[in-house]
Amino acid sequence: MNNLILFVNSFLSYIVLMIVIAIVAALGFFAGSIWRKSKNAKDAELLKEVETAETE
Repeated sequence: MNNLILFVNSFLSYIVLMIVIAIVAALGFFAGSIWRKSKNAKDAELLKEVETAETE
């Protein structure tokens, strides 16, 4: 019985660790995609300004 309790305790601790790692990875993914969209919008605006300046 003692071995079963130790096994379950160890198993649950690894499950919790896996969940924490997955949450950190998801947060990093979403933060990176938001920052990339922001950078793409800034680049598109800059490109539009350059094209407008060239036509004038």
